[in-house]
Amino acid sequence: MMTKLLKVAATLSILMGLTDAANALPPGGDVKFDFDDWSGPSLPVRLFVPGAVDDDTPIVIVIHGASRDAERYYNDWRAEAEKHGLIVVVPYFSREDFPKSAHYNLGHVFDRETGAPRPVHSWTFAAIEPLFDAVVTQLGGAQTHYTLFGHSAGSQFLHRFLYYVPDARVKRAIAANAGWYTMPDFGVEYPYGLAGSGVAEDVLAGYFARDLIVLLGDADTVREDKDLRKTPEAELQGKHRYDRGHTFYRVARAKAEDIGSEFGWRLVEVPGATHSNAEMTPAAALLVD
Repeated sequence: MMTKLLKVAATLSILMGLTDAANALPPGGDVKFDFDDWSGPSLPVRLFVPGAVDDDTPIVIVIHGASRDAERYYNDWRAEAEKHGLIVVVPYFSREDFPKSAHYNLGHVFDRETGAPRPVHSWTFAAIEPLFDAVVTQLGGAQTHYTLFGHSAGSQFLHRFLYYVPDARVKRAIAANAGWYTMPDFGVEYPYGLAGSGVAEDVLAGYFARDLIVLLGDADTVREDKDLRKTPEAELQGKHRYDRGHTFYRVARAKAEDIGSEFGWRLVEVPGATHSNAEMTPAAALLVD
């Protein structure tokens, strides 16, 4: 099925006198399109293509936070993408279509009302892989992997996505300043751990072996933030996002040792950065692979 991205590209081709749709996105181009090649609602997407691209130009899919401010995330990333030669893709998960954390940063794996598991194709997580395919096809590229970046609730989305989509073509994942975590621990009930999550235990070895960077602003220590979850289970992870990120990394490293798994993660701190995507993005852009 032709997405609206293809329609936009075809229009640009006509205007520019181009016959090859792969050339329809001009160097240094900003594109808006609606992505509908998946089972969920149509997703507005912002796409930036740098001035020079080839089959190896890195693609970064950026997952926004709970404020649903995809446009701001796009603007934060655009200058860095131009500087470092990155293709940036920012899907928008609206409150209208994804109203609660269950629908967004928990991936809508379970029905919010009944708790029943939902079909895999209907998960929010199910949008990411076909979105990557659509972008590569439109660009006429040959990229086989992408970097996945998420900040705040987007970081929550990211680290859970990797549990539930273990074969995702993510070359590097950058999880920045999540508010709380689903710990890689089958002794803790979901959503704070994996007991009752539906995730198979044999997924953990691959999860730990991934190239995952836990990216933390060392000044993201505010307790008074209304969006910081303060349930007893979340408080066990730490008093603020900085502490909770360290807990996530520490628990994962210990669990990897317990099962004899390779551990490919890194913990990277951004000095002086608060709970701000704008402050985290320059450091994240340098980590894209």
